[in-house]
Amino acid sequence: MLTAARLGAAALTAALLAGTAAAPAFADVPSPTATLGAAPLPDGLYGKGDPTYDAVWRQSLALTALSAAKVTPADSAVAWLTGQQCADGGWPSYRADASAACDPVFEDSNATALAVQSLIALGGHQDAVDKGVQWLRTTQNADGSWAYNPGNPGDANSTGLAVNALLAAKVDPATVAKAGKNAFDGLAAFQLGCAAPADRRGAFVYQSAPDGTPAEVNALASGQASLAATGGRLPVAGANRSDAAPKALACADGAATAVPRADSGEAVGAYLAAQLAGGDRHLTLTTPGAPPTPDYTATAWAALGLVQGGHPQQAAAAVDWLAEQGGTWTKGGTDAAATATLVLVAQAAQRDPAAFGGADLVKQLTTLGPAPKAAASAPASASPSAAAKKKDGGISTYWTLGIGLLIGIGGGLVLSLQRKRGPKL
Repeated sequence: MLTAARLGAAALTAALLAGTAAAPAFADVPSPTATLGAAPLPDGLYGKGDPTYDAVWRQSLALTALSAAKVTPADSAVAWLTGQQCADGGWPSYRADASAACDPVFEDSNATALAVQSLIALGGHQDAVDKGVQWLRTTQNADGSWAYNPGNPGDANSTGLAVNALLAAKVDPATVAKAGKNAFDGLAAFQLGCAAPADRRGAFVYQSAPDGTPAEVNALASGQASLAATGGRLPVAGANRSDAAPKALACADGAATAVPRADSGEAVGAYLAAQLAGGDRHLTLTTPGAPPTPDYTATAWAALGLVQGGHPQQAAAAVDWLAEQGGTWTKGGTDAAATATLVLVAQAAQRDPAAFGGADLVKQLTTLGPAPKAAASAPASASPSAAAKKKDGGISTYWTLGIGLLIGIGGGLVLSLQRKRGPKL
C-alpha cells in the first residue's frame, strides 16, 4: 500500500514522466496538506496548480526570473515567499497556514536553497537570507551532503542546490562542513570518476547505492549538480566563455577514482555535452517500466551548467531545442516553474526571453501571479526637465520652419516681380 510519503513521491514521478515538472528531488515525507487542491490558492503565489509539493520552489524560480528580467514583482508575491520561512530559517515545500509553527519534518532543503537565491536576487532581505544559510549549515549531513528533508541520506540534486545557495550568499562551500567533510566533498561523492566507464565519467548519480553496487547515472542529477560543480548559482550571468569544448576527465592507470574539485565542472560539462550531442539536443528521462521521454528540466539545468562553465556553444543546441519545445513543457505558458526556468535559460544564453521560441516568456510568467509593480517593457515617463527640453525644442523647430517659409515666399515674390518687369536694358 502506498503511504502518504510514497504518494508524494509518486505524484512527482508522474509529473516528471510527463516532462512537465521543474521539480526538486523527491521528498520521502507525508504531505503537509490533507488533500490535494482542498484550499484555494493563496494571494501572491505564482502558478495555478496544486501548491502542495512545489509552491516555494516555483515561487522562488518565478521571482528570480522576473528580477533578472528587470521586472519588479508585487509586494504580495515577495511577502508570500518570506512568510513561508520557518522560525529556524528553513522553508517547507508549502504550508497552507503560515501563522502556525513549522513542523521540521516538512522543511525542505531544495525549497530553502531556491528561496535564499531568490531573496538575494531581489535584494533587501538579508536577515531571511542569513537565517536560511544557517539552516543549511545545521542540516548538512556528516558526509558533507544534503538531503531533500533533513535526517535522510543526501542526494546530488539537493547538495548541488545547497551549494548554489551558499555561492549566491558569498559563503565558500569549502568552509561549510560536518565531521571533516565540506559541501564540495558531499557533492563529489555523487560524481562518477575514473572507475566508471569512459562514457559515464563526470556524470552524477542521484544517490550512492547503499550496498556498494554501481549506481545508475541520473540525467536530472547531472543537470542540476552541474551548476554547482561549475561554481554557479541562479540567475546565471552568462559572462564566462571558452572557445574550447569542456575537457573530459583524464584518467591514467592507477588514477584516483574521485573527481578532483578543480576538474568537476569540466568533467560534468564534457559528459553533458556528449549526451546532448548524441541525444537530439536534449537529455532523456529513463524510468523502469516506462518508455524514455525527453527530460525538459534536466536539459534546462544542463544548459545553465554549460553556460556557467564557460561553454555556451555546447549549450546552444539544447537552448534551441528548449525554445522549440518550450510551449509543450510550459503547457502554453501556464506552468510557472517551467516558464520561469525557461526565462532563466534564455537570459543565461543571452537570448531575449520576451521572444523565445516565438513566445513572450516574461509576459506569460507575469500573468501567472499578481501584477508586478514595474515591468521592464514599460516606457519610463519623461522627467519635467526632459519634457521642458522637448517642448522648447519643438518651439524652436516651428520658428525655424516659419522663418524659412517666409524667406522662401519673399524670395519667390522678388523673382516674380523681376520677371514681370522684364530684363534690364
